[in-house]
Amino acid sequence: MLAELAGHRVVVGTKQLRKALNAGKATYVILAQNADPAITEPLEAMCRNNHVAYAWVGSKSELGQACGIEVGAAAAAAVD
Repeated sequence: MLAELAGHRVVVGTKQLRKALNAGKATYVILAQNADPAITEPLEAMCRNNHVAYAWVGSKSELGQACGIEVGAAAAAAVD
């Protein structure tokens, strides 16, 4: 699932992800299972409502590393 981010521009974080989903630019979303559900559940609902594929990874640190940042990330998306 993290391989879906390769070769795409990636946005990281809740605010940027919401913007990408609302603009119709997010093509694939990854959410961290250990992130606060108050953050991830609304993003999951937005993905379903906008018909954007999404998946879950085990931890914020794993997602942050996949995005090339030194801190954890609750959510990230590949965008076009």
